[in-house]
Amino acid sequence: MNAMRFPEYDKYDALGLAALVRRREITPAEILDAMVERVEERNPKLNAVVIAAFDQARDAIAAGLPDGPFTGVPYLIKDLHAPVAGLPLCHASRLWRSTMFDFDSETVARLRGAGFVIAGRTNAPELGMNVSTEPALWGAAHNPWALDHSTGGSSGGAAAAVAAGMLPAAHATDSMGSIRVPASCCGLVGLKPTRGRNPVGPHRGDATQGLSHEHCVSRSVRDSAAILDVTNGPDEGAPWFTAPPTESFLSEVGRDPGRLRIGLVTEAANGAPVDPECKAAVERAGKLCEERGHHVEPVDLGHDGQGLIDACNLILFSGLAGLIAQREAELGRKARADELEPLTRAVAAAWRPTLAVEMHGALARINRVVRQAARLWRKVDIVITPTLAQPPAKLGTLRTDGDDWKGAVDAAFRYCPFTPLFSASGQPAMSLPLLKSSLGLPIGVQCAARFGEDGLLFRLAAQLESEFLGASPMVTARAPRDEAR
Repeated sequence: MNAMRFPEYDKYDALGLAALVRRREITPAEILDAMVERVEERNPKLNAVVIAAFDQARDAIAAGLPDGPFTGVPYLIKDLHAPVAGLPLCHASRLWRSTMFDFDSETVARLRGAGFVIAGRTNAPELGMNVSTEPALWGAAHNPWALDHSTGGSSGGAAAAVAAGMLPAAHATDSMGSIRVPASCCGLVGLKPTRGRNPVGPHRGDATQGLSHEHCVSRSVRDSAAILDVTNGPDEGAPWFTAPPTESFLSEVGRDPGRLRIGLVTEAANGAPVDPECKAAVERAGKLCEERGHHVEPVDLGHDGQGLIDACNLILFSGLAGLIAQREAELGRKARADELEPLTRAVAAAWRPTLAVEMHGALARINRVVRQAARLWRKVDIVITPTLAQPPAKLGTLRTDGDDWKGAVDAAFRYCPFTPLFSASGQPAMSLPLLKSSLGLPIGVQCAARFGEDGLLFRLAAQLESEFLGASPMVTARAPRDEAR
């Protein structure tokens, strides 16, 4: 193993690294070198980072960084949705390979303004079309806790990089669970914020009818809160708006949440079987909440889970077909067979003829289901579910190299049946790592709150944080770091 010039790097979360820079105990260049050392050492086994921009990062540091809460901290952007000026955005697809933009997305611009140093892109499934990160373009990302297991998707590269200690937090996106699923698989904190909390433009409009969100995966709760402080707020022309918080999200971390009414859910609304270890994680979360004085009881979400998934998929898949058609128009030709994975081609072919009346029907169905589930919030403040119905899957289990899109979609949502509801409702939902499986793999629980109450999630998460992070925010990354060497 190569000697590390900054061995203490692994002990700090992003706020901790930035504090060192402010106190002039270390320079941004030295922090970047520490990150690069770990990427070069660990990434060959993990395949988490797929586009390196280390020289551009050094140039940004040399040019002078803005003074912000994260000045000098390296950051990686997912290879999906978010343009970065001068950096390829491939959507993990050969059809978009090496596509370049001359501007930053609003989220990336706000991250830069906070002092983050953009240093590359992380792995993702093609067009986000899988809950495991195994694209044909980049190859599979490997879980640092067990290299033959999935990192989840679609923010699987980001989660692997953070869990392996390459950096303390990384950009992630979520349409039906793509922040929460990888956070669960890799033992991280993963918040899908309230709809409209973070910007999605200017390159995108409504982000799949409000199903898509951007934020991060992180090792500490406070990093997730502080990053949301610098990114939240609509961009110009945004179709969704959420009232700004009255207090900073970081100030919510450590604040007493009061005595909460917490509902526990262990059965999937679409009938998917739930592994006993995933149920046990919810029960453990309930016990911990009771010990902290909260009222805890089992509840039923009471909604048509499969109907909701079907309606959301109509929006997502017809949108994917439209995105491919738009790309073909840009190229002036049809996509070649070798430029899209078989599953992507099959989905696009099946959903390209979607009619406007079908779209309106799907939106109405989503609204009905969300209203069904909303009744539960009359008697609870927080709902806790498994993040996944099963422990992290082995690589190759959730495949995209065939054209049976119905079978692939069914398998995906039998694996993650609990996350779509809160994408559809726009409510904030966070995955927290509260248990390990019999194989030693992380198992997450999903905590959801009412629309706009992201701060309440941070309060509860901070109460539970010592159970999964202990005294140091690096505890969850120590075990996989050794294996990734």
